[in-house]
Amino acid sequence: MLHTEIAKGPFEPTFESLRTFECPDWFRDAKLGIWSHWGAQSVPMYGDWYARNMYCEGSDQYRYHIRHYGHPSEFGYKDIVQLWRAEKFDPEGLMDLYVAAGAKYFVAQAMHHDNFFNYDSQIHKWNSAKMGPKKDIVALWKAAASRRGLPFGLTEHMGATFSWFQWNKGYDKEGPYRNVPYDGNDAKYEDLYLPNREHFAPDRKHFDLDPWYTSNPWWHQRWFDVMKEVIDRYQPDLLYSDGGLPFVNTWGNTDISLDHPAFTPGLLAVAHLYNTSASLHGGVNQAIYNQKDRRQEIYSIGVLDIERSQEPDIKPEPWQTDTCVGDWFYHVKTVYKKPGHVIEIFVDIVAKNGNLLLNVPQKPDGTIDDECRFILKEMARWTEICSEGIYGTRPFRVSGEGASKVVIDHFKEDQVDWNASDFRFTQKDNTVYAFQMRAPNDNRAIMRTFSPQEKVKNVRLLGAGDVPFHQAYGALVVSLPDRLPTPYVNCLAIEL
Repeated sequence: MLHTEIAKGPFEPTFESLRTFECPDWFRDAKLGIWSHWGAQSVPMYGDWYARNMYCEGSDQYRYHIRHYGHPSEFGYKDIVQLWRAEKFDPEGLMDLYVAAGAKYFVAQAMHHDNFFNYDSQIHKWNSAKMGPKKDIVALWKAAASRRGLPFGLTEHMGATFSWFQWNKGYDKEGPYRNVPYDGNDAKYEDLYLPNREHFAPDRKHFDLDPWYTSNPWWHQRWFDVMKEVIDRYQPDLLYSDGGLPFVNTWGNTDISLDHPAFTPGLLAVAHLYNTSASLHGGVNQAIYNQKDRRQEIYSIGVLDIERSQEPDIKPEPWQTDTCVGDWFYHVKTVYKKPGHVIEIFVDIVAKNGNLLLNVPQKPDGTIDDECRFILKEMARWTEICSEGIYGTRPFRVSGEGASKVVIDHFKEDQVDWNASDFRFTQKDNTVYAFQMRAPNDNRAIMRTFSPQEKVKNVRLLGAGDVPFHQAYGALVVSLPDRLPTPYVNCLAIEL
């Protein structure tokens, strides 16, 4: 018998009802969130998707695994999770760093595709409170965020798990372990490795991700039950799905005909999230649902999330980019983004009505490395100077001026070769904030965006004070001091 009960409230689990969603002001004002994309897959310190790729013969992570831990028929992911200790995890100290860096909301990972949960689940024994760290990671993060007044979000990557984790059902096709089944074939561990043989075919390539979401109705119910558990236990202000809205005619899937005609798991979960939030906020929903389907009829039920990419210009509705300073899970070989690159991405996104959700990778012990700490401290110094032009702002009538633009290509995040004629704009009341993306060689900022009707009354350089300017012949020319307040993007507050 299918279980579909959700909290009562203003939303029904239908597109028609959920499209009445209105983005709460806290999210529009916040601009920057920090994300802990952290879990048992950090243990090898060898990057993202380890729990899958360790079972993909010939992959880098497979080679690392057999040489470091042993063959996955003998030492599998069930054994990796027991090595996760989080023994130096200090959520209070990390949260102080994140707040100083400018974070106005915080997001933790509830579970990744590996089917290992970061909270004390009553549904699933493979979780961080019962194994590995023996800690409710999510509860500890929420307590630290709440003490600092930060909205708290959770990400779920479970929708794709049934398909994604199929590779543990395989075996080597050559070498000393030829035809020896991996430990995912052991029925004793099916609660972790899943009854997902239907998706596994030995001749498939390990990069084949089709289908992302299974049509298996048992998994649909399981997913919904878990989403309901995390919503009820932690009342998140944000819930993120790693993909489109699960199991509802999205990402190439068709509607699944189930015994209960109203059983549409994705819609049920979103309605439950919003109704739970409304019950805590005087009948008004204050929660956000993120998913990655760019179709307006899908993303209009919440806020669109774009992984490692963004929008080419101002989007009328608020949206979010999620990205990382390096790899999603800690990777010893990762080359990190420089602080200036992160700040430039952030400014460009905010000018287009977006938010940035930034992952700072953690080691398995819970710490972050010195390079990540440096990025955060540089962001903190920049935020102290330029925050006025970021938080609580809205887009100006144009996102910017200048010929340089970010490349919109999935997962492509190369640093833009900005120049001093490139600006990005935000606005608050009668003040326009102009971020000069590169420092000029001639100590001038020249903008041609403002019309003759937009009379400039005063110009301030954030972190320095009033600066001389003149406006004539369609140009605003601002004189800048020899020493700029920040070595990164500087900001002018232009009062109209």
